Amino acid sequence: MAQISYREALNQAMTEEMERDERVFLMGEEVGFYQGAYKVSQGMLQRFGEKRVIDTPIAELGFVGVGVGAALAGLRPIVEVMTWNFAILAADQIVNHAAKIRYMFGGQAKVPIVIRGPGGAAHQLAATHSQSLEAWWAHVPGLKVVMPSTPYDAKGLLKSAIRDDNPVIFIEAELLYGMKGEVPEEEYLIPLGVADVKREGEDVTVIAHSKMVHVALRAAAELAEEGISVEVIDPRTIRPLDTETLFRSVRKTNRVVIVEEGWPFAGVGAEFAYRIQRECFDDLDAPVERVTGADVPMPYNKNLERAAIPDVERVKKAVKRVLYL
Repeated sequence: MAQISYREALNQAMTEEMERDERVFLMGEEVGFYQGAYKVSQGMLQRFGEKRVIDTPIAELGFVGVGVGAALAGLRPIVEVMTWNFAILAADQIVNHAAKIRYMFGGQAKVPIVIRGPGGAAHQLAATHSQSLEAWWAHVPGLKVVMPSTPYDAKGLLKSAIRDDNPVIFIEAELLYGMKGEVPEEEYLIPLGVADVKREGEDVTVIAHSKMVHVALRAAAELAEEGISVEVIDPRTIRPLDTETLFRSVRKTNRVVIVEEGWPFAGVGAEFAYRIQRECFDDLDAPVERVTGADVPMPYNKNLERAAIPDVERVKKAVKRVLYL
C-alpha cells in the first residue's frame, strides 16, 4: 500500500472525482496557478484546465455564493477556503442558503457542494487564524461536517463528500497536511457518519477528532506502559454523528474522556457528553471528562499557544481522573 501525505490524499480524491464526473470542479483563492495555499491542488490546473480549476478573487462571500448557485444549476463544486477562519465571511451563503435550500424547497432543489480547507491552530498564527469552528457549522441543520485525521480517512471521506447531495463542510488540519500514511491504490469510499476505532482498549474510552486523535493515541501509548488500556474513537464526522460506535465503546469501558481543540462552552464535546450521559448513564462509573482548548482567543506567544491546546499530559491526567487514580 502506498505511503502518501494527507495533502496528496486530498489531491487524489479530488482528481479521481473530477475524472469520474465532469460536473465536479474546484474553485477558490490560489487553487490554480499557485496550486493551493497548502499545495493541495498541485498539478490540477495543468490536468483539468482553467474551466474546472478556477482561481477566484479574495472574496469568500462571493465565490462561495457562486458555488451554491453552480450546485443549484446541476454542477458539483468543491470550494476551497484558504482557512476556515475566512469562511466566517461567507457564513450567510453557507448558513442561510446552502444549508436551507433543500428544506425550503421541499426537496425539489439540492446543493451538492463541498466547502473545504484548513482549520484549527498551526504554529503561532494567533487569534484570528487559529480557530476551531466545527461547533459553529455542526450547529446548523442541513450541513454535514467532516474532519479527517489520517490520509486514508481524508481521501475516502472527501470522495464520499463530493458524491453527497447535501452541502458538506470539510475541515482539514493545517498541521496534518504533511503527515504520511497508507492509502490503497484501488478506489475506496468511507461513508459519512461512521466512526473509527483507532485503538482498542478496555479501561477508558477517549473520543477525539482531527489532529487531537494523534494526541489521544500518544497518550494511550504512554498510559499502556503504566498498565492502563485506552480505547481511542475518532468520530470522523461531527454531523452526522455515529453515536452507536461511541455508546458501544462506553458500555465496554464505562469511562469517557472527550478531547477537542475547540473552546469548551457549547463545543462539540458538550454534545457528545450529553448524548453519552443520556443513553449510557447506568454504564458510567465516573463523570465524563473533557479536555478542550483554553477558553481564550489563541495567543501569539509560542509558550502560551502551547498551553492553550490540549496535549498528551492533560489527556493522561483526565484519563486518571476518570479512573480515580
